[in-house]
Amino acid sequence: MRTVYDSDDDILTMHLSDKPIVKEVSQDWNTHVSYAEDGSIVEIVILEAKKSGAWPLVTTHAA
Repeated sequence: MRTVYDSDDDILTMHLSDKPIVKEVSQDWNTHVSYAEDGSIVEIVILEAKKSGAWPLVTTHAA
């Protein structure tokens, strides 16, 4: 997985696979999911990521 955040445009892109994209679906106005031919998710793009709370990514581990 590769995550890229563009601070100038507030866009978060999460690349999950290097498979070719054959279908893109907008889940809502700011979340877009790209799929491979086998139905697996290739990429997720979130517009206004920081504004919507999707960035920064925070991971919490139990003690």
